[in-house]
Amino acid sequence: MISRYLFENGLSPRILALVAVILAAAIILPALNLALPESHPLHVPTYMISLIGKYLTYALLALSLDLVWGFCGILSLGHGAFFALGGYAMGMYLMRQIGPRGVYGNPLLPDFMVFLNWKELPWYWSGFDQFWFAALMIVAVPGALAFVFGWFAFRSRVTGVYLSIITQAMTFALMLAFFRNDMGFGGNNGLTDFKDILGFDIQADTTRAGLLAASAVALALGVIVTARITGSSFGKLLIAVRDAESRTRFLGYRPEMVKLFAFTTSAVMAGVAGALYVPQVGIINPGEFAPANSIEVVVWTAIGGRGTIIGPIVGALLVNAGKSWFTGALPELWLFALGGLFVLVTLFLPKGIVGTLQEIAASASERRKARKADAEAVDGEQASPVGAE
Repeated sequence: MISRYLFENGLSPRILALVAVILAAAIILPALNLALPESHPLHVPTYMISLIGKYLTYALLALSLDLVWGFCGILSLGHGAFFALGGYAMGMYLMRQIGPRGVYGNPLLPDFMVFLNWKELPWYWSGFDQFWFAALMIVAVPGALAFVFGWFAFRSRVTGVYLSIITQAMTFALMLAFFRNDMGFGGNNGLTDFKDILGFDIQADTTRAGLLAASAVALALGVIVTARITGSSFGKLLIAVRDAESRTRFLGYRPEMVKLFAFTTSAVMAGVAGALYVPQVGIINPGEFAPANSIEVVVWTAIGGRGTIIGPIVGALLVNAGKSWFTGALPELWLFALGGLFVLVTLFLPKGIVGTLQEIAASASERRKARKADAEAVDGEQASPVGAE
């Protein structure tokens, strides 16, 4: 059923323009970093390249939440779990690439395992010395967790605030588990001290620029996939489940399967975002599972405008850029600023920044059409006596 309804419609001009802007950033920003000298006024420093690359992964994470919350009505407070799992999969690959260059010089075991007196590599670390296997795990692990979780939750018809609480409990449980040293994921310190990726020095300017470009391309692909899904007949079914699940069931559809598809797809997108995030920040630890991180993603999506595709991207970029500025200029006021922004948007812009702008544009378009229709009616009334004579 799902495959029949997907991908039958093209992309709107608005989405094509968004994709073009993202891909242009993937080319222009690295070029301004690598091709221009530091003294040039248009030179983009390497630290800014890494920062923007991180923002782009956050935008992909917010977009993944928008697919399930904005279009399917599933408020997930645990999407940070899928982001972190994708990040750990990438971190395990990067740790295996260190080899004998670690502090303890062990060619097989990561430094934290040597420190904890581990004698052999755990079985679940096998294969992560190969990038193709790590890439497979980046999508398979978050997708599998989302599928299993969603299978039981949606079939049990858990909805609303109860589902949100369960998703939050899931990510909190994972956080507690990954904090344990005996889990084999670095415990409280996590995974860090990465050396290279695909044979390239992870600290090199060219590698940083390449990671930004990869993040932008992944975001563009995420936009295309989300737009094709939501713009298809299946997308209308997503909205029907969001707005009237009982009626959708009475019409013969299975809302639990619709939700399961959207939730699993969203988790895979979040996992890819996490995988691109880790080499750019240089660390992944259990703190990424913290429920507060997942709630912050909800704030980005709400501020930008859920159910708009463009909105979550705008929200993630604006809020995180503001966070970077506030934490440097007024670090003690950042949390108050974020909370105040969320309250103001909820009260005065309930559809978010982009959603409100779209509503204003639609209203202006309707007024123009009404004026045009009135003008044509007046012209017709003035011309009718002449025609009769």
